[in-house]
Amino acid sequence: MGDLRLRVDRMLAEFVESEIAELLALDGELAPVAEQMRISVAGGKRIRPAFCYWGWRASGQPDTDGIVRAAAALELVHAAAIVHDDLIDHSPLRRGRATAHEKLGDGLAVLIGDLLMAWAGQLFHTSGLPRTFLARAIPLWTTMARELVAGECLELLRTGLTPDVARSLAIVRFKTGSYTIEHPLLIGAVLGGAGTTMLKALAAYARPLGEAFQLRDDLQDVFGDPAQTGKSCLDDLTGRTPTALLALTLDLAPPPDRRHLQNLLAGGREITAADAAAIREIMQRSGAPARVRQMIDERAESARTALERARLAPDTVPALTRLICEATADDRVHRHRHGRAAAER
Repeated sequence: MGDLRLRVDRMLAEFVESEIAELLALDGELAPVAEQMRISVAGGKRIRPAFCYWGWRASGQPDTDGIVRAAAALELVHAAAIVHDDLIDHSPLRRGRATAHEKLGDGLAVLIGDLLMAWAGQLFHTSGLPRTFLARAIPLWTTMARELVAGECLELLRTGLTPDVARSLAIVRFKTGSYTIEHPLLIGAVLGGAGTTMLKALAAYARPLGEAFQLRDDLQDVFGDPAQTGKSCLDDLTGRTPTALLALTLDLAPPPDRRHLQNLLAGGREITAADAAAIREIMQRSGAPARVRQMIDERAESARTALERARLAPDTVPALTRLICEATADDRVHRHRHGRAAAER
């Protein structure tokens, strides 16, 4: 897995530097934009390329540089989504650095995200895989983009409304699960010529795992240590993001805590660090974080069960099992002390 990550890093670096050279050839004044493009692609666990690669291998195809380049294109989709998501959420930090809109302004951040998405399509189609193979994946690529945008739109449309667990999970499936796990895995499998039976088996594995991945992120975004996550732990709270964690808190909290939480989250009111600490305490008292962790474990187990039932190439199962652990590991959640709630694992 580590070797695959290094290969993805190397291919991304080569592609990005080539594109940056073309960009700067247009005008040297674009240097700040070029540098932000470079920063936007740097770092990360490369989990999306990993799922794409192992979807390819699950279909019985051998290791090739072409599939690694095609898989790396999904990291550019992720980079584009991050730039736009940070702008929408007014996030000041990403991976420990100032976000694109904080450094260059909203307008340039939008354009940087747009160019990253264009780069993703270019890298995918110039990966070196046969055109007939690439053509198989176009419908899935389109579906992935549609669901990613739909999830972001639904989150914005539902922000400020009464949180609902089922609706929050629908956003999870569209906004994160489909473009992080399900569609990368299926795109890799379709590129490799997988049939309907295999695609259904892989989807049964990927869908619950995609939900588990985002539920873990929801916990980290509230209870995570910014030194480990590289981003603020206030974003979801200040943005009143309609997560399953928030919906469960409102469902499970006793009436006094529920009213206090609703007052803290009232529209137009700035949420301070002290408010955030109070919200975390209410969440912990309600038992919502523990319930979210239970939901993560249940979905991870569903993914394991689906994997056991699937008939895949022998070397694929251990890799996809490791990816369950990587997608659901909660290693960045820490204990909040001195007025902050303890995020127990």
